[in-house]
Amino acid sequence: MSTTDADDFSTALNGVVDGWNRAMGLQFTRANEKEVVATFTVGPQHRQPYGIVHGGVHCGVIETVCSTGAALFAMKNGQSVVGLENHTSFLHAAREGTMTATAKPLTRGRRSQVWEATVTDEAGKIAATGRVRLICLDAGAEVGGRTVAIESGHSTEGAEPK
Repeated sequence: MSTTDADDFSTALNGVVDGWNRAMGLQFTRANEKEVVATFTVGPQHRQPYGIVHGGVHCGVIETVCSTGAALFAMKNGQSVVGLENHTSFLHAAREGTMTATAKPLTRGRRSQVWEATVTDEAGKIAATGRVRLICLDAGAEVGGRTVAIESGHSTEGAEPK
């Protein structure tokens, strides 16, 4: 399967009703192999003790949007992806409002990909940036002692989203 700019998997991704994305209230607004955009509204679950968005939330959101784009690109080769590195920098503290994360590829190869993401607040001010390096896994690969597959009854690796 090959995606184009017109292919948008955001509806399918938003249909996944459990896991980390749900806990964070992450909603995809665009998702294809060239760009992934997702939003979340800051709530108590996102804040650290000083009342600002926890750095781990920024890291997790950046990991999610980058991994999603990389996975959509890898699907056409029957591959899946997992992250190897996530380098996130925090630039501006946010306490409330809707945050938007946008990821785009820097390089997409047969064995690895590097994606870059930016998280902005409602005013467009950059709260965090990050780069994620991912490895492309062939069908049947194992991670953590199990064959790679999306759990909880979702599509399995290499399959198109429902």
